[in-house]
Amino acid sequence: MTSTTTPPTARCHTVLDSPCGPLTLVASGGVLSGLYMEGQRHRPAQDTFGPRDDRPFGEAADQIAAYFAGTRTAFDLELRLEGTPFQRSVWEQLCAIPYGETRSYGRLAEALGSPSASRAVGLANGRNPVSIIVPCHRVVGASGSMTGYGGGIDRKRALLAHERGEGYATTAALF
Repeated sequence: MTSTTTPPTARCHTVLDSPCGPLTLVASGGVLSGLYMEGQRHRPAQDTFGPRDDRPFGEAADQIAAYFAGTRTAFDLELRLEGTPFQRSVWEQLCAIPYGETRSYGRLAEALGSPSASRAVGLANGRNPVSIIVPCHRVVGASGSMTGYGGGIDRKRALLAHERGEGYATTAALF
């Protein structure tokens, strides 16, 4: 993940089909700044995404398609992540969780040097503007339980099953 903090300029969006339903990708100044699922918690209002323009999203669309095809395990895209310094540090930690693995909120807080900040880590995780690419679905409760996910627990289970090589067959009908 390459992250830039340059203020956003013109925004535009596209919509991609995926096994977990339509994904809305948003670019600010030509750089990917959002990836949202239908019904996602904390999804910005549609009118903030700018006009539809597929041109800035070719590489992101290719990498997302490869991820769902099972041929890509990490993303290599420039991102414009808008958030507080703490949120951006949490999102950076999310990108360090290997494909097919999970981490607890507490473990992420420890990695950030703030072992008592697991709740704050959870709040930052929930505000991740680029789900899937910044893999917030890989964060679970301390016991390994499926805890909150902005795209819904069923999608979280489906993404984790996909990364374990189990495919979407059992959950595809949910989306």
